[in-house]
Amino acid sequence: MAQFELTMPKMGESVAEATIIKWTKNEGDSIKIDETVLEIATDKVDSEIPSPFEGKLIKKLFNENDVVQVGAVIAIISNDAGAAVTETPAAVVTSASAQTVAPVAEAVKTTEAVNFSDSDKFYSPLVKSIAKEEGISLAELDSIKGTGQDGRVTKSDILAYLPNRNKAAVSTAPVKEDVKPAVQNTPAAKSSMGVPDNTVLVQRPAVSVGAGDEIIEMDRMRKIIADNMVMSKHVSPHVTSFVEADVTNLVQWREKIKKDFEKREGEKITFTPLFIEAVAKAIKDYPMINVSVDQTGSKIIKRKNINIGMAAALPTGNLIVPVIKNADTKNLVGITKDVNDLANRARTNKLSPDEIQGGTFTISNVGSFGNVMGTPIILQPQVAILAVGTIKKKPAVIETPQGDVIAIRHFMFLSLSYDHRVVDGSLGGSFLRKVADYLENWDINRVS
Repeated sequence: MAQFELTMPKMGESVAEATIIKWTKNEGDSIKIDETVLEIATDKVDSEIPSPFEGKLIKKLFNENDVVQVGAVIAIISNDAGAAVTETPAAVVTSASAQTVAPVAEAVKTTEAVNFSDSDKFYSPLVKSIAKEEGISLAELDSIKGTGQDGRVTKSDILAYLPNRNKAAVSTAPVKEDVKPAVQNTPAAKSSMGVPDNTVLVQRPAVSVGAGDEIIEMDRMRKIIADNMVMSKHVSPHVTSFVEADVTNLVQWREKIKKDFEKREGEKITFTPLFIEAVAKAIKDYPMINVSVDQTGSKIIKRKNINIGMAAALPTGNLIVPVIKNADTKNLVGITKDVNDLANRARTNKLSPDEIQGGTFTISNVGSFGNVMGTPIILQPQVAILAVGTIKKKPAVIETPQGDVIAIRHFMFLSLSYDHRVVDGSLGGSFLRKVADYLENWDINRVS
C-alpha cells in the first residue's frame, strides 16, 4: 500500500501561506488525478487544489479556516482502494519529500486547541497563524495590547511580544479597560512600520441597531480590504494632488484605430492600456515614485521593475488589483492583451495568487463609475496610486496664430495620492504633471 502526501503548493514568490476555505473531498472518498480536493484562499484570490495522485483520501490534516504554510502536508492519499482511514498516518506514510506527517499532526493538535471564535476580538489570519505556531493560548493572545485600529493586535504587536514572553507573568484572562468612545492617547510600543510611541488611537463609537435595520456580515474579502485600508491610512500620511488634462488627441486617436486594432489583434483597446503606458513612461522619468519604505520606516527600497496594478471591481462589489508585470518593457499591444486577460479572469475569479502580487504602482479608474475624480488610498507597501476620472467634453480657449478661439475639447482629471513620508509635493506634482503631458501630447498619427 503506497501512500502520498498532498502539500500546500507554492502559489507565487511572495505568497507564504493560504487559508483552507472548503474541502471538496471527505476522508474515504476516491480521488482521480487532477480532481479538486480542496479550495484555498490567499489574500484576495480563491484557488482550487487538484490531486497529483489517484487513490483514496485517508486523512485530512487541517480543518476549514485553518491557515497553512506553503509546503506543509495537508492530506494523505492512498492508492490502495481497500485502505482504511488511518488514525496515525505518521507511522505508515511513505513520503516523497523530507517532511513527515508526525510534526504536521502535532500542528493540527495545536490548531484545534485554540478556538478563536471564543474571543470577542478580531484577529487576522496571519496573527492567528503566528499564535498557533508559537503555542499562544487565546487568553494570552487577548492579553496582548494592540496598536492597530480599535486596539487590534497586528503582526508587529505579536512579533514584538514574543521575545519578552517569558520575562513577565502573563495574565490568563484578557484585560478589559473602560474605554470611552473618544480619541485617547494610548502608549504604544514603536511598531515595525515606524509608528511612534503614544500613537493616538481612535475608538469607534457604539452603533445602535434600529427596527428594520439589516445586519450584513462582511465576507472574507471585504474584511481583508477593510483591514488593508485602515492599515494604509495608519502607516502612510496621505497627500493628494490633482491636474486636469486635455486628452482630445488621445480620444480621437483611439476612436480612429479601435476597429482596425480589434480586427488585427483580436482585442478591444480601452483607455486603460493607454493610461498604463503613460504611467510607465512617467515612472522612468521619476523613478523615486516607484519605491517602498521598509518596515523600520527608515529605509527606502527603490524598485527595479515597474509593475503596475489596475484596480478592478468584482461582481460582488469587492475590489481586486491584478498586476501588469514589467509594464515599461511592453508595447501597447502587449499591455492591451495583458489588461484584457487579467480583467476578464478577475471577473470570473480565475486569477492566480501571483497575478495580484508584486505591484509597485497602482491605477484606479474611478471614471468607469462616472466619477470626475477621486482620492484613492495607497496600496501598501507602494507609495503612490493614481486615480483617473471620466472623460468629458468641455469648451476651452485655444490659442492660435490668428488669436484665441473657443473649441470643444475632451478633458479629464487625474489625482495622485502619495506617501508624504518619502514623496514630497515637488516629486508628486511633477510626476502627475508628466503623466498628463504624455496623455495630452499623444501622437494623433501614431501607428497602433
